Formats: sequence, structure tokens, C-alpha cells
Amino acid sequence: MAVEMMEWVQLAVRWIHMITGIAWIGASFYFVWLDMNLTPPEQDGYKDKAGVGGELWAVHGGGFYEVQKYRAAPPQIPPVLHWFKYEAYFTWISGFILLTILYYFGAEIYTIDKSVADISVDVAILIGIGSIAGGWFVYDMMCRSPLINNQAVFGLILFILLTATAWGLAQVFTGRAAYIHVGAIMGTIMAANVLVIIIPGQTKMVNAAKRGEPADPLPGLWAKQRSLHNNYFTLPVLFIMISSHYPMTYGSSYGWLLLAGIALVGILVRHFFNMKNQGKAKQGFILLPIAFVLFFFIAYASMPKNDLADMAPVPFATVERIIEDRCASCHATNPSSKDFDSPPKGVKLETAAQIAREKTRIRQQTVDTKTMPQGNITNMTDEERKLLGGWIAQGAKTD
Repeated sequence: MAVEMMEWVQLAVRWIHMITGIAWIGASFYFVWLDMNLTPPEQDGYKDKAGVGGELWAVHGGGFYEVQKYRAAPPQIPPVLHWFKYEAYFTWISGFILLTILYYFGAEIYTIDKSVADISVDVAILIGIGSIAGGWFVYDMMCRSPLINNQAVFGLILFILLTATAWGLAQVFTGRAAYIHVGAIMGTIMAANVLVIIIPGQTKMVNAAKRGEPADPLPGLWAKQRSLHNNYFTLPVLFIMISSHYPMTYGSSYGWLLLAGIALVGILVRHFFNMKNQGKAKQGFILLPIAFVLFFFIAYASMPKNDLADMAPVPFATVERIIEDRCASCHATNPSSKDFDSPPKGVKLETAAQIAREKTRIRQQTVDTKTMPQGNITNMTDEERKLLGGWIAQGAKTD
């Protein structure tokens, strides 16, 4: 009963994470688009534009909208001023709670695989939290260094560092946990940008305007810079959020490299849309076919190349024994594992028919990627994985 209730808690937190994340990313995309599409006031003369740095007209939902952006601050701060911060805060908070429930409380299942690194739960948690905090520290120091003056070099170095982090985490965690922690690092950078740089900078501008003093433009420029960084993080983070449903990604022997490649696809797509928003769609159009080709090259390169059909015939009795010893403690009508009250994803492996029906999933998750059993908690050997693969390649016969 306790396990079942915990699953409902996970569902609630995950749903909150998605809701707030959609709100945050939607606002981020909209304001970057808005900033890149503002028309300078000197390009039209039908209205007094004192202090206005740009404006935009839009039609949506049956009405017309006029948006103006001031160079510094308006002559008078309006009584109602909308801020965009709680979406970021609650996305991070719900994400960290979910990370704690699944990957720290459930470290022995989701984070630790003793065939990868024989570490304790405490060490795993310290590595996880340390990598998240360290990621923000390194990024923030980079932003405060001369590197920030060259965005291309800055972006390249940051990409290399994150890729190296993914590789390092893959040496101590399960592939799934390594991916999630890289996502947590990027998500923390994004939320901390809002908390530490963007909102304080905007607060200074508002307070100066209320006092009738000229606002220091530097905090606003920093805020805009960090907002743009957040904009490029979004698609890689979204991929990581859905990657747990696709073990052929995080479960690959080169999962860290695959993550870097797919993150690069997301960055290219995001950069195309940013160029398009600036009226440079023709110059940036080449980015889309490059991203498309790169994605499918990654998919092809990650395909399993094992040919197990030619090995000695594997009798079904051998397969049944492996399934019973390594899988059935979870994948049963009434799991004997203390971690599950019901079979994960409804997959039962108790009869010959059930095992044969799940042969593709068995191959993908135990042979091709080794993501099952979770954390290899039942110590399935490489030889057993090979036998399962051979049986499936030979037709998965149960007679």
C-alpha cells in the first residue's frame, strides 16, 4: 500500500513539474521571440515614442495587441507590474523533489548499478548533489569571466564541459541517472539565472525608476544574456525529461556521447528559430537539415550490431530460468520485490506466452542496452543476457 501511495505522490509531483515547466518554457520562448521581433520606433512615425526602444503589434484570440519595450524605464511605474519568476522556482522545486524521491530515496534501483560502480547510497547522493551545485558554480564563474565576451567560444566550452560531466556521471551512475543529473545541472543553471541574476537585476531597475533615478543598464544586459542562455538550454532539458521512456538512449554503451549529439540537435533547432525571429530564416535554414541528418546518423550509429542468431541453440528452459531468477521478482502479478506492489508498466513475465510476447522489450532492455533489471539489482550476468539475445534471435520459440 505504501509503495502504491508513493507512486501517486510521484505522479502528482511529476504533473506539477510538467505544468510549471510548460509555463516557464512558454514564457521564455515568448519573450525571446518578442525581444527579437521588436520594431525600432524610428521606423514608424505615427505615434510619440519617447523612451520606447521597440514595439510590436500582434493579433491573437480575436484581438489586437500592442507591446512596447522601454530603453530604460517608463516615466511612471504602473500599479500592476507582472513578473515572471514563480514558474521557474516551482519547476526547479518540483524537479528536485522528484529527483530526490526517485534517484535518492530509490538510489539502489535507479541510480546505483554495482556493475558500473560499487558505491553506497550516501556517496551516490553526494555525487549527485555535488555535480548539480558544481555545475552552477562553474557556469556562473564562466559568465563572470572574459569568456562571456565571445558567445561562440563560451557556448563551445560550456558544451564540452557538460559532455565531460555526462561521461563522468556515466562512470558512477546508471545511464538513466546520469542523464537525469545532467538535466538537473542545466535546470539548476536556468532557475539560478532567474533567482540570482534576472530577478535581482529587474528589481534594481524597478526600484531606481520608483525613486526617479536613472537605472543602471548593466543588470538588465546581464539578465537578457542569461535569459538567452536559458533559451538554448530548454530543448536539451526537454529531451532529457522524456529520455527515460527510451532506454536505447541512456542505456547505450556511449549514452553520454549520444546525449551530447541529441543536445546539439536541440541547440541547432533552437538557433534556427532564434535566427528566424530576427528575420534571418534564409541564412539559418541550413541548420534544420543538418539537425535532421545528425539525429538520424545518431540513431543509425546507436543501433545494436550483435548477431546472436548463429550461436548454439538456446532452449526455452534456460530462458525461463533466467527470467525467474532475474526478472520475475518485479514482473509478476504479485511482485516479491519490496519496491513494487504491481508489475512495472504492467509487464508480467510468468508464463511462456507472456515472455514470448515481451521478447522485443526484453531484447531492447536486457541485451541491447542492459537497462534491466533496474540498477542490475538481481545481478544478471553478461552471459545470461547473451543467452536471452540468442533465444530471441533464433525465433523466440517456447516449445
